[in-house]
Amino acid sequence: MLETLTTWLGQLPLGTLYVAIIGLSAFENFFPPFPSDGVIAFGSFLVARAKGSPLTVWLLGMIGNVGGAVVMYALSRKYGAETFKRRLEKFGGPTAEKKMQDLYAKYGVGALFVSRFLPGVRAIVPPFAGAMKLPAGRVIFAIASAAALWFGFITFLAFRAGDNWELLQSYLVRSGKAAGIIAVAITALAVGVWLVRRRQPKSE
Repeated sequence: MLETLTTWLGQLPLGTLYVAIIGLSAFENFFPPFPSDGVIAFGSFLVARAKGSPLTVWLLGMIGNVGGAVVMYALSRKYGAETFKRRLEKFGGPTAEKKMQDLYAKYGVGALFVSRFLPGVRAIVPPFAGAMKLPAGRVIFAIASAAALWFGFITFLAFRAGDNWELLQSYLVRSGKAAGIIAVAITALAVGVWLVRRRQPKSE
């Protein structure tokens, strides 16, 4: 899939490439296996070679990704709540929904923010947030903040790579692993802090 998409992107003029970046960055929210990081990185790489604007690439990628996430959030909030609740119960037991609501209550937007840095996992965040009817403003803030950082980072790497696509690919592999490690570390730290606070005696 990735090779086919990169070949297609390589044939597009600059203006159409900008439009493609919006659509491709949104598509991941509807089809989680889609290799969005690699595709968007290659699109940004092509824009850089065509002397395009890094700011435009960053904005379009972020707008597409956040827009797709908002659509999934809205659809699951309005139509798919019961479907997602059944999936939660299937994999997490009858109290799964309550547990996820408790996690959000403890960690707030931070839990959503961290999850958006993990490929595959991040596409699940909007529909589950919609199914649980989490506040739209907070959900969008978490998603937009993560998208701004991640797409900014991808754009930076793409424009830094020059004409070396292989170098950019190696950057992405290392960055993906680092993002996963950081996300796990943040989650572990949050859980540790919560456990410590829970064990502390309450003041009279």
